[in-house]
Parts: sequence; structure tokens; C-alpha cells
Amino acid sequence: MKSTVSVVPTHTQTPPATTRATKASIAGGLVGVFVELYDNAVYGFVAGTLAVVFFPSDAPTTSVMLTFLAFAIPFFFRPVGAAVAGSWGDRIGRKRVLLILITMMSLSTALVGFLPSYGSAGVWAPIGLVLLRFVQGFAMGGEPGNGNSFLAEHAGDGRRGRVVSYANAATFVAMLLGTLFAALLTAVLSTSSMEAWGWRLPFLLALPLGVVGLLVRRLADESPEFAEAEAKGEVAGSPLKEAFTSPEIRRAMGVAIVLPLLNSSGYFVLFIYMPTYMKDEMHFSALEGLLVTAIMLAVGMFAVLYAGRLSDRVGRKKLLSISAFTMVVIGFPCYWLLTLGSFATAVAGAVIMSVCFAGTNGVMQVTLAELFPTRVRSVAYGVGYNLGTAIFGGAAPLLISALIVSTGSTWIPAIYLVLTSAVAGFTALRIRETAFEPLKR
Repeated sequence: MKSTVSVVPTHTQTPPATTRATKASIAGGLVGVFVELYDNAVYGFVAGTLAVVFFPSDAPTTSVMLTFLAFAIPFFFRPVGAAVAGSWGDRIGRKRVLLILITMMSLSTALVGFLPSYGSAGVWAPIGLVLLRFVQGFAMGGEPGNGNSFLAEHAGDGRRGRVVSYANAATFVAMLLGTLFAALLTAVLSTSSMEAWGWRLPFLLALPLGVVGLLVRRLADESPEFAEAEAKGEVAGSPLKEAFTSPEIRRAMGVAIVLPLLNSSGYFVLFIYMPTYMKDEMHFSALEGLLVTAIMLAVGMFAVLYAGRLSDRVGRKKLLSISAFTMVVIGFPCYWLLTLGSFATAVAGAVIMSVCFAGTNGVMQVTLAELFPTRVRSVAYGVGYNLGTAIFGGAAPLLISALIVSTGSTWIPAIYLVLTSAVAGFTALRIRETAFEPLKR
């Protein structure tokens, strides 16, 4: 793979974003990211209960695997959402598409909360769940390319890492909210109440959150980069076709598939799969598993903000490679701390991994946005990133569950995390540094 994957910049640097209108637009983008990531993450937080409600089985591991299969399938629809919604974003503007996506995501998530159980509707219950997950997959596929491009294009040069890291922190806050909500329900409700109706509440919360997100996002201005391209007649007529017919853009899309390996595996292994792993494999209580995840998220939220700001000074490439190779070194020792059966050591191992992961998570999205020109940024970034996420992230809980069952080894998550980190680290060493250049037109 060639290391030069960017288009030579053709316009001068823009000043940092300081106006009230720009700040309001950034806030609108962040609220939308928060809502959509909460909607996406809440499924993992109550996965154990969903396994009983929608996929009852005499073998608990079978139920969990079927639940994560329902989790994984829509991720393979995310590239479709990225291609369609990304093309829309490059043709009609980021803002309009982001309004459509947050509406789709919030409604489909809330409708999950209204689904009947397998006991009352039979096979139609899991079918309904999977269909709604497909809608979520489409919306989530369109969000990264449009949402992070929107933020990067509003940020101004010298501030892109900092501003886009706000979105990464918003994802941690969203997941933390979902984790704490699930932990609260687990603590105050009996198992029978949780399975009867308690699991619905985190999904139903998506509706009011979505209304707030939609209203705030409507106040945002269109991306100045796209607006300028539109005024100059530089908007691509067929962004997806243009992206795939350009050898340089295709190479950059290949990087966008492989570079986020640690970001994808870390996100789903450390935060989505962790509560189920600690409960089923490490024999912690459900509440302890959720609390460990909550602590990881709280620490990670501040760490990604620092990483994004630091990357504006030292560069993206350095942080990405150091984070990935550090995870290779600490992955096994930190998972060993989880196996000791102590809540304190589990927290220690999880927090160390969370901080290391933040070095990638806080920098990844801005790096991908900087790889592509404005004409095709949303679609090329979205398609590449979502292909990698579908393969290495969305399928991770299902793959890990299956490997644990077949091998009997509880070290599978650590092996997966270390291997994907190594690939991501070597890929980071081959990219071009983009932190100190203007966005490409």
C-alpha cells in the first residue's frame, strides 16, 4: 500500500473557528453525534436481557450469540448507508443529510422499545428487531462521513483535532449515559421485571433525545467548505463514482478500512462486549460489569479530548502509531487483571486500556476526514470507514463469543485486540501526516 493517500491542497488556510454561528453549528453536530451513538450503543448494554426476551434458548451462550448476530448483521448494511447518505452529503450538503439520519436513528431505536417479546409474538419478534437494526445500520453508516466531515470543515485549521475530538467525547458520554441507565435498571429491578419491561426504557429514551438532537441540529449552519464548493460549482455530480474511479482516492479508502482497526475492535470489545464478557466469562455480577464499563467511559471521555488537542500540536500519525503499539504491549497484561476476579484489578486493567484506546479514538476521525477532498469527503470517508467497522467491529462480539465457545479460552478478546492493534499500528506508520495542512478541496 502506498503511503501517499491525500490530494494536494488547492486553497489557503482558513482562520480558526471563533464566531458564535460556527460554535452553534459545532454544537449542533455534537448533539447529533451524542444521540446517534447512544441509540447505537444501548443495544449492547442490555444484550444479556435481549437474549432472553428475543432469543430464548436452553443454552444461555446460544441466546447471547444470536443476540450478537442480530447486533452484527446491520453493520454490513452500514456501507450501504455510507454510500447513499455520503453521496447525498457531497451533493446536497452535510446538514440536510444529518437531519434525515438523526430522525431515522431515533425513530428506529425507539420502536425497538415497543417490540413484543418472543413469548408473545414468536419468530416475528426477532424479525422485527433485525429489521429495525437494519434501519439503524443505514443511519449509522451515513453518520461518520457526514457528521465528522461537518465538524472538521467548521473547525478551521489548527483546531480540527480538538473540535472533532469533541465528537469522540460525545460518544463516550452517550455510552456512559446508556451504561449508567442500564446499571440503574439492573440494580433496582428484579430479573423478571427487567425481562418483562425494564429493557424497553433505554430504547424509549431515544425518542425525546432524538427530538432535542433534531432541534439543535436544525440551528446549525451548512459546512463552509461545502458551501464554498457549491458556490464555485465544484460539487461532484456523482461522488461515489468519482471516488472509485480515482486511484488516489481508492488508496485513501483502503487506508480508511484498515487504519481504524484498533478503533473498531477497541470500541466494541472494550465498551459494547465488556459487560457481557465480565458477566458470562469472568463471573462478575451484571452490575459490576456495567460499572467497570462506566468507569472506562468516564476516564476515556477526558482522555480523547486531550488526545485530539495534542494531535493538533504533534500530529495524527505519531499518536495513532504510539497508541496502537502500546495496546499490543499492554493488551494481555490488562486482560490478565480481569481474570483475577477482583473488581479493583478489573477496573485497573480496563482503565489502562481505555486511556491507551483514547490515543486512537481521539484522533482517528479527524485523520480520516483529512485524507479526502471536499468533493467526495463524505462518501469516500464513510464507505471506507464503515467497511472496516463492519468487518472488524460489528462482527467482533459475535466472533469473540463463538471463539470462546469453540476454544474454551477467555483470552480471545485480548488476542483479537492485540492483533488488530498491530495491524493498525503498522498502517499508521505508512500514512502521510495531515495535521498541519489545510483540508483538501
